[in-house]
Amino acid sequence: MMQEPVIEVNDVTVTRNQQVVLESITFQVRKGDFFAIIGPNGAGKSTLVRAVLGLVPCDSGEILLFGSPANPESRARIGYVPQTHVFDFSFPITVHEMVLTGRMGRKKGIFRRYTDEDHTAANNALSRISADLLGTRPVKALSGGERQRVLIARALAGDPDILILDEPTVYVDTPTEEHFYELLSSLSKDITIVMITHDIGVVSRHVNRVACLNRRLYMHDSDQLTSDMITSTYGCPVDIITHGDVPHRVLERHEEDS
Repeated sequence: MMQEPVIEVNDVTVTRNQQVVLESITFQVRKGDFFAIIGPNGAGKSTLVRAVLGLVPCDSGEILLFGSPANPESRARIGYVPQTHVFDFSFPITVHEMVLTGRMGRKKGIFRRYTDEDHTAANNALSRISADLLGTRPVKALSGGERQRVLIARALAGDPDILILDEPTVYVDTPTEEHFYELLSSLSKDITIVMITHDIGVVSRHVNRVACLNRRLYMHDSDQLTSDMITSTYGCPVDIITHGDVPHRVLERHEEDS
């Protein structure tokens, strides 16, 4: 049985500095999806995320969350994992203190103290990503992979229904990357995940739906990337080459040119 949509983007257009960044975007994310949106740098992927989060206004169209027009309450049900570089990891706080900031959306008033419930939620979030032992470590001492996992724990601390990740493996090395996707695959059993990336090669066996974005959105309603989607998005034919045992070739079969 098809699950109900939790994100609906209907004919959305966004312009910035008099340039069309997103044009007539329409798609749905359903409850339980592990949904990947891929595209080249500058394709409007981060702008699309920011529009869903209410950080960028839409020039036309509408965005529905959980079946209703997006509002602060429904957006509070989304956990957001931005690119690593937006955080200052030299700030003198521990991992636990950083994860606690993920509870801010649930607090009324900027001077409210963290409660025992908040601390428990932060500990549970770290446990969920198998990072219990990182809690007392300074954030500046984390590796690239550890930083990304902690950002996920920070988002999970708010008990979201949807987790959106913007380019989550940009600063993660290749050996760590597959472990990272295994973590996301495990989390996707309990939470809807939307992942934004520019790297075709990471569209692995873990995702169940995929779309391509380059100002306009191209999608095939499954985990298959079609040759037409890739060509439309990147402006030229693209082939996917994989190394090792993990299959990443996700182009559908097509007829040879006669």
